[in-house]
Amino acid sequence: MRQELTRKIRNNPKFAELTQKRTKFGWQLSILMLALYYGFILIVAFFPSLLGVPVYGVITLGIPFGIVIILSAFLLTGIYVRRANSEFDELNRQIIEESRQ
Repeated sequence: MRQELTRKIRNNPKFAELTQKRTKFGWQLSILMLALYYGFILIVAFFPSLLGVPVYGVITLGIPFGIVIILSAFLLTGIYVRRANSEFDELNRQIIEESRQ
């Protein structure tokens, strides 16, 4: 019975759609995060004086940049979770329903 259910799920066109959408979206967010992170690292490596520019008192430009990098990780995670809880979970529910019939 379990193998039959697994076969039904894998043969469902919505399963292919779900895996394709989820994978594509995950890669897009990963590439964006890596670009932000490595962009910051490249600035540190090649333009360190830029991050040393004072902004307010003892706070330099590097501190807000670093905070933005950290917050962007939380933001991108939240974006993924929101989409997973709406679109991906709905597709998953449909796949399960159709497979049980």
